[in-house]
Amino acid sequence: MAFRLPVIAEPEMPEGAQTSATGRLPRWLKRPIPKSNANHMTSELLTELKLETVCENAKCPNRMECYSQQTATFMILGNVCTRPCGFCSVMRGRPPQLPEADEPARVAEAASRLGLKHVVITSVTRDDLPDGGAQHFADCIVAVRERTGASTEVLTPDFVHCKDALKIVIDAAPDVFNHNMETVPRLYRRVRGPKSDYRWTLDMMKQVKKYNPNVKTKSGLMLGLGEERGELLEALADLREHDVDFLTLGQYLQPGEKYLPVVRFVPPEEFDEIGELAKAMGFKKVASGPFVRSSYHARDMAETDIS
Repeated sequence: MAFRLPVIAEPEMPEGAQTSATGRLPRWLKRPIPKSNANHMTSELLTELKLETVCENAKCPNRMECYSQQTATFMILGNVCTRPCGFCSVMRGRPPQLPEADEPARVAEAASRLGLKHVVITSVTRDDLPDGGAQHFADCIVAVRERTGASTEVLTPDFVHCKDALKIVIDAAPDVFNHNMETVPRLYRRVRGPKSDYRWTLDMMKQVKKYNPNVKTKSGLMLGLGEERGELLEALADLREHDVDFLTLGQYLQPGEKYLPVVRFVPPEEFDEIGELAKAMGFKKVASGPFVRSSYHARDMAETDIS
């Protein structure tokens, strides 16, 4: 029988939890800037090796914290995305180049010099490539493993209509396979663009386990885009029914005026509550909070036993 939690009434929004119409962030979305030379060291290393990060391109609010701890999420396959997602500040258009053959080695070099024990690799969506960039992901996984011995986590595009792409990635045996659901079905194409497909995403997550049951699966959603409590819980239940092990939930922040607006700032206590409901559904590990992002403290989650 499909597992479903009862629909719970929407909580009243505390002062400051409403929309971003005033342009002001609520108090819980303000944080101090880390003071560390490691922030500059990480940035300079990435510049030296000509590597992109999602931290920079997606304007992640945790960038300075992660850089100060000498970690980053590598973004491969360039910095131009073929999808017009309404929430993402990564440049969109037609990518000007093919995958760079030496990029896997440069990612491995950066991981080695940063001393990373867990390496997270993501990418722009490359609908222009026959395999969506799957072989390049696989090459990066192998290069990092051979150079550092670190565990690897990939956060991939959906590979819609790319035959065998998912199998190519999983055959390289990443420790964690992540693909973000991002939002609920009602908002799916508005948020993720017309090529996205909710059911395709769910089926892809389940397929990972068929290819390799030892690969841990992970997905995440942004809150504050207009989703309702009941449909959010339905989406989480769908992920569990498709064998997703780990879940991240974070606050959507509008990266600029041309992107989707924030409908609501979700307070920390509500993130805590939803996180507990998700754990009750059977997720092996849940990270839920305003500043949570899919690769935030990823190593802690990756080390969780799912047996």
